[in-house]
Amino acid sequence: MDITAVSTSSTVPVTEPAPLKVAVILGSNRDGRFGPVVADWFLARAASHPGVETDLVDVAEADLPTAITFSPGPEEAARLGAVSSRLAAADAFVVLTPEYNHSFPAPLKTLIDWHSAEWQAKPVAFVSYGGISGGLRAVEQLRQVFAELHTVTVRDTVSFHNAGALFDDEGRHLDPEPADAAAKSLLDQLVWWGTALRDARKLRPYGA
Repeated sequence: MDITAVSTSSTVPVTEPAPLKVAVILGSNRDGRFGPVVADWFLARAASHPGVETDLVDVAEADLPTAITFSPGPEEAARLGAVSSRLAAADAFVVLTPEYNHSFPAPLKTLIDWHSAEWQAKPVAFVSYGGISGGLRAVEQLRQVFAELHTVTVRDTVSFHNAGALFDDEGRHLDPEPADAAAKSLLDQLVWWGTALRDARKLRPYGA
């Protein structure tokens, strides 16, 4: 007896995931800071990376109060709210930090410490700049801080050693290929973690 097997298949439409909302945090507020050059460079790379939307959070513009309290006054609450809502809306973070005295800037720590739930169960990546160390000592300290805040820190970083000599007066990197490759690797990892953790939070809110 002949048996003819008929195979049927159903086509399930595949929808592209929503773009990953990435808050890019510019962590220095010093006069004459080099951070905006690095920020512009990174934002241009992120803009060409599939599935990424960025929001630049500048600590200099945020101007958060340095005295942290559980009961901020109306003015402090208004300044906080403008930043907190943007961090809460983010699926992932990229922290741009210089290195000051083997560490990261105080205004960046202030922004971090004012918040808690906004960071949780989200990935954090780092772009650093500085002198001979390229800001990497600041990054290693930040990894410890963000671990305490229930984040996942992305392994690959972008670091600019002797950063002022690497860009021209127009903010263009003088040797772009290695830095571009590092940025792509960072963003690839950030998108993977950001998408995975966003999906996980939808299925089960963190801490539930």
